Amino acid sequence: MRIVRGYRDVPPEAKGAALALGNFDGVHRGHQALIGAAVAAARRLSRPAGVLVFEPNPRKFFKPDALHFELTPLDAKLDLFEGLGLDVAVVLPFDGALASLDANKFVDDILVDALAVSHVVVGYHFFFGKGRAGSAETLKQAGAQHGFGVTVVEPVSDRGEPFSSTSVRLMLAEGDVIGAAEALGRPWSVRGTVIGGAKRGTGMGFPTANIALPKGAALGHGIFAVRVNLGDRHLEGAAYLGTRPTFDDGHPVLEVFLFDFDGDIYGREIEVIFIDKVRDDRKFASMDELVRQMDEDCAKARQILAADAAQPGPR
Repeated sequence: MRIVRGYRDVPPEAKGAALALGNFDGVHRGHQALIGAAVAAARRLSRPAGVLVFEPNPRKFFKPDALHFELTPLDAKLDLFEGLGLDVAVVLPFDGALASLDANKFVDDILVDALAVSHVVVGYHFFFGKGRAGSAETLKQAGAQHGFGVTVVEPVSDRGEPFSSTSVRLMLAEGDVIGAAEALGRPWSVRGTVIGGAKRGTGMGFPTANIALPKGAALGHGIFAVRVNLGDRHLEGAAYLGTRPTFDDGHPVLEVFLFDFDGDIYGREIEVIFIDKVRDDRKFASMDELVRQMDEDCAKARQILAADAAQPGPR
């Protein structure tokens, strides 16, 4: 997949594409419907299929001090886009210049002059341009004028509830990683660099790989059954997210105990994939009680992962 950053000097092979437009935070099943429509249009027109994505999310630009739970950082989005069969991803830096560009100039300067789009796909609630003045109807009118097609995708839902990034965030905040996975079409995951910790787990026989959660991430506290990608290795484990109430009730940290693994991975990047929740976080009266519970947690996590692995489909 070709990655184009900005809209100046767009390479010829990235022009003329059928593009889905949006932020795509989560790349959930609703987003996947947009991308699927772009792929279908591209194949029909014998053109490249792609996305145009804003980075950072406009919410971060307009409210830089507000915490924002980003479900999928850009690197994760790009991996997902490629996995969905896209040929090109246009990453537009969302800055003051782009924020001040009115809707018609956005169409003329970016979609038509720079990218020469053949088709665009947007969701029913897509707005763009200064003051969010542009809409799907604006694009339809522009398409008729400039000769590109427009597809507007209606809400994609399951049991009447449309898939949305907001609903996924709410489920994760409650620790409902199963519900989030259903909306995303895959388990939610987080990437990070393994950092040093207090080494309490090592002393209890459960050495952990600790990573800092992204700023604003809000996952319900507890123990989770997880899979972990470490380079080309695919491992399993139990993850703890919480404030360690038995010890210091401090800042939340993600600690991952890897099953059947003994190695130094400090400074390495890992991806932690959340399969199911084992239990909520709680305080224990003694270290011995905590260790016994951790043994039970790991046994249950192994059972969850084995049952998940037995389900049909990719893992």
